[in-house]
Amino acid sequence: MRMLVTGGAGFIGSHLCERLLKEGHEIICLDNFFTGSKGNISHLLENRHFELIRHDVTEPILLEVDRIYNLACPASPIHYQYNPVKTIKTSVMGAINMLGIAKRVRARILQASTSEVYGDPQVHPQIESYWGNVNTLGIRSCYDEGKRVAETLFMDYHRQNSVDIRIIRIFNTYGPRMAENDGRVVSNFILQALRGEDITVYGKGDQTRSFCFVSDLVEGMIRMMECQGFVGPVNLGNPAETTILEFARKIIALTGSSSRIVYKPLPADDPKQRQPDITLAKEMLDWHPKVAVDDGLKQTIDYFSSVLSAG
Repeated sequence: MRMLVTGGAGFIGSHLCERLLKEGHEIICLDNFFTGSKGNISHLLENRHFELIRHDVTEPILLEVDRIYNLACPASPIHYQYNPVKTIKTSVMGAINMLGIAKRVRARILQASTSEVYGDPQVHPQIESYWGNVNTLGIRSCYDEGKRVAETLFMDYHRQNSVDIRIIRIFNTYGPRMAENDGRVVSNFILQALRGEDITVYGKGDQTRSFCFVSDLVEGMIRMMECQGFVGPVNLGNPAETTILEFARKIIALTGSSSRIVYKPLPADDPKQRQPDITLAKEMLDWHPKVAVDDGLKQTIDYFSSVLSAG
């Protein structure tokens, strides 16, 4: 099939493009390179089934495709708070433009939503039926609310115009090709450890996260896209929950670093708990994560080691 991946030069998008090409599909990769990188997809440019278009999803575009994976949006706090108005425009106008294509050419379209739609959750672990606890006025709202509106748009296009949609909610994902400067806990801790710098933990480090390796996420995305009669939303993540402090100590151990752990004030609206309930994904997609956290971290550490040695 002919598939469009918006945000295809990003961390997750590039892995998705790679996997879809291996399965024999034609891929159009759409990216404005705000957070994506040509380096992530440079090895795909020679493939005659891969096409790269530099384009911003907030602007309309006419394409003929069978499937649309809508991943375009900065996803780390540093990047989405840099230009919050642009962030929410990317989520909302990007969804409208991609849904317009799907409606016109009768393509199936998948929205990469996020666990951030649950906000700072009062239900644990988070299930898809939970409506969330989100601050509409906070510094994270441009991302959280943008993704929530995108989900609303997808459901309304589905109900009103019979657009064939799929919605996934992505929990913390890690792996090779994460950006060095994205400020996320995995890349931050690994780079600080490899450089022998202090590892920065915010608050007391008792907030929890659940980390899913990128290949597991991509498998779940593809299964959801090709699942018949199920639009979602569905959680995709690893339910193996850990505190940030425990995670920092794990990174120090795996890297053999001499880094010390230092503590800084907790950012506003930082979720205290984050753990997916993946019962629905198991039932509907026969999906669960297969890569153990330590194994995934070793691959990610090797990647960042090569980046540092090359730089």
